[in-house]
Amino acid sequence: MSVEIDLSGRVALVTGGTRGIGAGIAAVLRRAGARVWVCSRNPPEAPPEAEFRAADVRDPDQVDELIAAIVRAEGRLDVLVNNAGGAPPADTATASPRFHAKVVELNLLAPLLVSQRAWPALRETGGSITMISSVAARRPAPTIAAYAAAKAGLENLTRTLSLEFAPAVRVNAVAVGVASTENFAEHFGATARDSGFAEGIPLGRPAEPEEVGALCAFLASPLAGYLTGDVLSVHGGGEPHPNLARLAERFQAPG
Repeated sequence: MSVEIDLSGRVALVTGGTRGIGAGIAAVLRRAGARVWVCSRNPPEAPPEAEFRAADVRDPDQVDELIAAIVRAEGRLDVLVNNAGGAPPADTATASPRFHAKVVELNLLAPLLVSQRAWPALRETGGSITMISSVAARRPAPTIAAYAAAKAGLENLTRTLSLEFAPAVRVNAVAVGVASTENFAEHFGATARDSGFAEGIPLGRPAEPEEVGALCAFLASPLAGYLTGDVLSVHGGGEPHPNLARLAERFQAPG
């Protein structure tokens, strides 16, 4: 078996693939030879190298149109990476019910919807689905409670769909730790390298988006042909969250 990742002739869709981790994933899939489509709600400022189509992945009609457009243009769909997601930090006690509902909708219900709608095309090609999760799904997550809970649900969804969609379509997830993206700087006012969030990571730095993309390319390739229902981590050895220490201080006994 060759160890080279070759996705030539395959067609991939990366949701939220115009920036951040999604752009890194799209770039690696292109270099591996895939025809890559990306989507987001609004066109990016600079035209992406991949094929772009505007779509809100929370809207069933727009998702149906997106999948149909890809199949019309390419004749197939082999790879789906459900990357679109995220949420700004917010105090759980005061955030509105609408805020929490929107976070869960984007990070859990939208990947379910896109996977469901892409299933017929992926079944025809024996394709694969990769969910982009977070290490926050597996630990307490102060200020991002709804996001972390949705990602925990996404990992369960991964395992469930891996059974329901087998053997035609493989379904796996990638749990990402701190990553160097534009969103990180926008939310926290500093880059991932400068913010202190990388302190305590054994490899000493945040992930680069294309390092996440490398694992996604592997999962889409024949090299991962016997891998389904799994969650693989890209976190540099671990991600201690600074807010955990601050939260713990609230419960320390006096003296």
